[in-house]
Amino acid sequence: MDFFFCLPIIFGCPTKIKPEGNQGARICPRCHNAAMFTAKSRTWFELCFVPLIPLNSKHVWMCGICQLQVNVQPGWEPQVAQLGYQHPQVQGQYGQSQSGGYEPGYMHPQK
Repeated sequence: MDFFFCLPIIFGCPTKIKPEGNQGARICPRCHNAAMFTAKSRTWFELCFVPLIPLNSKHVWMCGICQLQVNVQPGWEPQVAQLGYQHPQVQGQYGQSQSGGYEPGYMHPQK
């Protein structure tokens, strides 16, 4: 009697990112948070979730908040965040009204 076994073979090519070195905070050009760091981005061939063969490797600047990735280029680095750096606030960002308080549209003010 013959038995037929079907074993799934799972493979893929994910990218893994590892931070490099210990650096000071850098300002992200997209979200303006002091969360940029250098990292090594490497693409692997995986078989059954085990990394086997490295396919591609590059050095990138990465933001830990908005996940922006920019290849490391000679002559360009994100701005260094100074001591006491605060995120710039955009006025009217959250749809605040001119009076600054909650104004429901369905209620009439009492006289």
